[in-house]
Amino acid sequence: MKQVKETEPFETAWDRWKETRQLLDETQVLLNDPDPSMRLMASEEYALLKDQATELLQSTFPTLLVPQSTTSHLSALLELKSGVGGQEAGLFVGEMLRMYQRLASDKGWKVDIIAKNDNDDGGVKDAIVEVKGAGAYDALRYESGVHRVQRVPATDSKGRVHTSAVAVLVMPLVEENDKQGEELFTMDEIKLEVMRARGAGGQHVNKTESAVRLTHIPTGITVSMQDERSQHQNRRRAFQVLRSRLLDQKIQKDMAARRATRLNLVSSADRSDKIRTYNFAQERVTDHRIGLTLMNLSSVMEGDGLLDFIEALQKHQNETEMEEMLANDID
Repeated sequence: MKQVKETEPFETAWDRWKETRQLLDETQVLLNDPDPSMRLMASEEYALLKDQATELLQSTFPTLLVPQSTTSHLSALLELKSGVGGQEAGLFVGEMLRMYQRLASDKGWKVDIIAKNDNDDGGVKDAIVEVKGAGAYDALRYESGVHRVQRVPATDSKGRVHTSAVAVLVMPLVEENDKQGEELFTMDEIKLEVMRARGAGGQHVNKTESAVRLTHIPTGITVSMQDERSQHQNRRRAFQVLRSRLLDQKIQKDMAARRATRLNLVSSADRSDKIRTYNFAQERVTDHRIGLTLMNLSSVMEGDGLLDFIEALQKHQNETEMEEMLANDID
């Protein structure tokens, strides 16, 4: 039954192709009809059918030939951190949080902010967000990288444009019962520390050691969690984040190994690279990986326009994988 279900998209696409070809042949005959009005109608119909056939050949069929993603069922874990730009960077972290929340709402995904450190000026220093729903990781993984914002801060009386940056890291969300999270580490590799949770200004917010810090000794990855009410809850969250980081690292290494000979990749791009620029003065958003510019910054920040970038990046990724498959066949 699973194999039959997996072949359904192929059968549907092939049926559409056969139907379109048949209609093209039938319409082509009418292009020479003696009735001018009939020729005009046939010409318009023929152009429409030709576009549909081209779309099937250039987009639908190649996409179906790309191997199904092994991470399509995974939810996502997002980490956002303010970078250069001080107050403006922190404010943009908050705006990006809302952007991803709106996108998730449109897609039917569930969002939960599991850790968040606010700045005194109203911005956000950093945050960790769960986005639960099938396909969330495959869609949002293209958001990993440095997002640059260019705008005039409200505090600048001279109207000068400032450039700030926010770093985003998207990882697969590993649930406790997910087998992909197994064997990523052993407890012998973990250094576990507990401490009192601290609030703003370094004051203790409780008298018990509820905060948890995990260190994965082989990689040096450190996870701290204090937002939950008990040590048990913080420990569970910390291990969840650690599994996500280690699985993300494993996926990235696997991708890099498979594509070591490729130079222009989207999903394995260096995470320190600037991937997108948001220019508020010109209402312009540019993704530097694929050279796509959209003059709809407001729509992007509302989540709707962001989907245009995600779909374009997914298409680029599919085309890249198709090129690799063809190159491997030639070799």
